[in-house]
Amino acid sequence: MKLVEVTPHLHLLHFAVGHAYLWHERDALTLIDTSTPGSGGDIEGAIRSLGFTLGDLKRVIVTHGHEDHHGALAEIAGDATVMVHRADAPVVRGQAVQQLPERADMPDWEREIFDGLPPIPPVPPSRVDQELSDGDVIDFGGGAEVISIPGHTDGSVAIHVPAHRLLFAGDTIAHVDGRIMLGVFNADRPKAITSFRRLAELDLALVCVGHGDPITGDASAGLRQVAATL
Repeated sequence: MKLVEVTPHLHLLHFAVGHAYLWHERDALTLIDTSTPGSGGDIEGAIRSLGFTLGDLKRVIVTHGHEDHHGALAEIAGDATVMVHRADAPVVRGQAVQQLPERADMPDWEREIFDGLPPIPPVPPSRVDQELSDGDVIDFGGGAEVISIPGHTDGSVAIHVPAHRLLFAGDTIAHVDGRIMLGVFNADRPKAITSFRRLAELDLALVCVGHGDPITGDASAGLRQVAATL
């Protein structure tokens, strides 16, 4: 895992599969996603390297119920409030299986990526303390709005922090080799496209994605260019 400062308040925890993000202000930490099972030690190490402890972790937000995003949740949650959209909460609790597209429905290039993914250990179930819905506001960054973006999974969410022109986009947006694109492995591609277009309407200077590098500069313009082609 590589720890990268994105802004003075925000660090990227760059894992081989499934990034996580750590927002820190005063003595309160917010973790967005947890990468794969077994990543808890790296996450705790990152927290300590920034001068905090696990006791400072106030909340963990899971952008969607895929194993590379809630994989280490049970390891790291501690006393933090665990937040997941109500549609994906059963997956995180171990009561339902994760949503994936039908392999036969994937385009060849996407199927090739899917087949080349490394094996991921089983994800232990975790509690969910708060089930999120569209329009909820979370108390960090001056107010962070929950945006429901179904398509990648039914319960995918983005977290919009208007005061910082910041978006945590989960896997609905990807940014690979300098290319902004619709994320892969969508359970419902038409819905994912609609969700991508909704996010492209926001005023954004920074978009933190689950796979690839954060999108900086005039992020909104880049998203709108891609949205027009979908």
